[in-house]
Amino acid sequence: MRLRLVQRDDAEAIRAIYNLEVTTGTNTFDLVARSLEDQQAWIERHRGAHPAVVAWDGEVLGFSVVSPFRDRAAYATTVEDSVYVHRDHRGRGVGRLLLEEVLRMAAGHGFHAVIARISSGNEPSIRLHRACGFELVGVEREVGRKHGHWLDVVELQRML
Repeated sequence: MRLRLVQRDDAEAIRAIYNLEVTTGTNTFDLVARSLEDQQAWIERHRGAHPAVVAWDGEVLGFSVVSPFRDRAAYATTVEDSVYVHRDHRGRGVGRLLLEEVLRMAAGHGFHAVIARISSGNEPSIRLHRACGFELVGVEREVGRKHGHWLDVVELQRML
């Protein structure tokens, strides 16, 4: 397995991983699956200072990304991370490698703080982030509703 920057040809594989979470899970609060065009536009937005990385072994096993935290100028040095691993490849260290790489890249781009906002039911992601040096900074109660359930968001932070 190797890690590399996202490429345009990764759009369909990333879309499949992400859309499964949209339609069946609570790891994203998106409610509408991404089209191929949406995914291609997402890749274009993550080819610069806010990079996306894929784990690849003949196929995309997962991806990680940092995105702007908020759109106000004072937040420019803070980013939010996301990590998604194909369900068939979870529990094998793929997520940790992806998160460590995107954090390394974020530090190299001059970002100062990283926020992780994780659905409270996603204990593997919470454990992963804590293992990578993130600290709990709060819980937002019942801020999302998906599949007929109210969802809390656990917020963790790491300084770079």
